Amino acid sequence: MAQKAAKSLAVRNTGRLKQTHLITLAIHAVFLLFRFTLRRSLSLKRYVFLSAPALAIEFYMERLARPTYKADGSLQRAGEDLDAQGLTEFMWDILYWTWINLILVVVCGNRAWWLYLVVPSYAIYAAVTTASGLKAMLGGMSGAGGEAGPQSKRQVKMEKRGGQRVAYR
Repeated sequence: MAQKAAKSLAVRNTGRLKQTHLITLAIHAVFLLFRFTLRRSLSLKRYVFLSAPALAIEFYMERLARPTYKADGSLQRAGEDLDAQGLTEFMWDILYWTWINLILVVVCGNRAWWLYLVVPSYAIYAAVTTASGLKAMLGGMSGAGGEAGPQSKRQVKMEKRGGQRVAYR
C-alpha cells in the first residue's frame, strides 16, 4: 500500500510515453514514406527544421517523466506528472500540433507548412493580451493625480452636488 499514488503515476507515465512514441514513430514514418516514394516534392529541410522542436520536447518529456527503478525492482522515482498544467500542457499542444501539421503536409503538400505559424502567432497574441490586461490593471492602481477612468452617471451627479456626504447619527 506504500507509495500507491507514485506507483500509479509511474504506470500511467509509462503507458502514455509508450503511446506517444508509437504515434510519433508512425506519423514520421508515414511522412518519410510519402516523401521518398509518392510525393517527392515534400520539403525535407522544412520537415527537419519544424519537427525538431517536437522531437526535442518528446525527448525532454521522456527524461522528465520516465520512472526509474532500483536494482531490486522497487520504484525509485515515479517521474513528473504528464497531465500537469502550465508548461507541460503547452508542450503537449506543440507536440499535437506538429503531428497534425505533418499529416496535413502529407495530404495537402508543402503549403501546409505555413499552418505551423499558428503556434508562435498564438503565443504572441497571448503575450500581447496578457501584457495589455496587466497594463490596464496596473494603470487603475496608480494614484498619480489623473483620472482613474470614466465615471458613472451616479458619480458625476454626486460630484455636482458637492461630493459624497457622510451622515452621523
